[in-house]
Amino acid sequence: MARIYPFRALRYNLALVSAQDVVTQPYDKITPAMQQAYYQRSPYNLVRIILRMPELFDKEGDLYTNAARDFAEWRKAGILAQERQPCVFAYAQRFEVPGQGGVVRERRGFIALGELYEYSREVVFRHEQTLSKPKSDRLNLLRATRAHFGQIFMLYSDPAHSAEGVLFANGTAGETLPDIEVTDEYGVVHRVWKVTDPAKINLLATGLEDKKLIIADGHHRYETALNYAKERGAGKAAESSEPNSAGRNSTGLAQPAYPEAAAMMTFINMDSEGLVILPTHRVVFGLAGFEAARLLEAARPYFEIEELVERDPAVAMARLAAAGGKTAFVAVTAKGWSLLTAKPEAIAEALKGVPARQRQLDIVQLHSLALEKLLGISQEAIRDQTHLRYLREAAEATDQVARGEANVAFLINPVTMEQLREVAFAGEVMPQKSTDFYPKLLSGLAIYALD
Repeated sequence: MARIYPFRALRYNLALVSAQDVVTQPYDKITPAMQQAYYQRSPYNLVRIILRMPELFDKEGDLYTNAARDFAEWRKAGILAQERQPCVFAYAQRFEVPGQGGVVRERRGFIALGELYEYSREVVFRHEQTLSKPKSDRLNLLRATRAHFGQIFMLYSDPAHSAEGVLFANGTAGETLPDIEVTDEYGVVHRVWKVTDPAKINLLATGLEDKKLIIADGHHRYETALNYAKERGAGKAAESSEPNSAGRNSTGLAQPAYPEAAAMMTFINMDSEGLVILPTHRVVFGLAGFEAARLLEAARPYFEIEELVERDPAVAMARLAAAGGKTAFVAVTAKGWSLLTAKPEAIAEALKGVPARQRQLDIVQLHSLALEKLLGISQEAIRDQTHLRYLREAAEATDQVARGEANVAFLINPVTMEQLREVAFAGEVMPQKSTDFYPKLLSGLAIYALD
């Protein structure tokens, strides 16, 4: 069963700082330019903790130690203040869907603590592969600071939208002004409301008890939190089949058995219309002796190949969207643009060692056939991004080819929520960066301190 808990969050003291100046995108979405911009906004911007650069007055020690020092000083100075009572936070994001001509949606969820479970318990499911380097980085930060600064993005299924009904009466959280409202770099409006009503919190907790959860974003941070719980000798609850052994706090609300047993998460209904998954295009670079004609010739046994006369990213994406349920992707080289549509029988034979549900995915065909078999890029090289970049914008991907910075760009359709759900609940994983949930959850809206 999925367990959620309210918590006494650390939050920025908005009497001393502006929320707009201190919150950030998730650490792994912060570009060097964004990192510099965050540093310039405020001496208390969260980037100084979650993605620190060497600073002039840093003492001896690594970046994690200095981040922990600043974190402690901010708490002591009152820049970060702790809530007096356990709470959860209603969280709404209003945004324009990229590439859809001004379509505006709102995604609603809530921030709370979530119990950590081994995947074998079949409560929390992953859908992407993880790498050791990011997990090591996050573990070092967690050890130094003993705090979770960003939320793991969790999906649950609720066709009746009961959680939204508890939190968002008439479209707002109790028809009150939000505690926090900021607009991020992408024009997304983020609004947060504190919820302390025990009745509402218990309704949320009860509603999620029978749910299975899928990690949408934050696979590395989830596995880091689980590993840290074990490291601290606190893995018992994650491995136990007993109900929550910690009982309830003085307000009658459930609490984790020990601080490390849970991590901060945002829970989003996967049946919500506000859920948007964008494609992540692949750009291949640095291949010696690459020839576009040889790639297409090698692809013919597996794909129908159509040359695209109009070399326009928007047109190419429209052709992919109109593929009529067939798996397809567009290969862009300096010699031309080609639509590759899978030949089902040839694909089934070539990928017979791959589970049937994954053989039907564009992203798996692209990785297993185009990247590995046709271009000879090993799985290890793909994991290390030796010859591979991942880009959200199709135009940026194709521009890199046009400028001679890449051998070939592959434009793809996004994975659907139905495909993701089927793969995850089957206990399988897709290639890394198979999904791009939009928008991202801001870091710094709430902090879960273990001490």
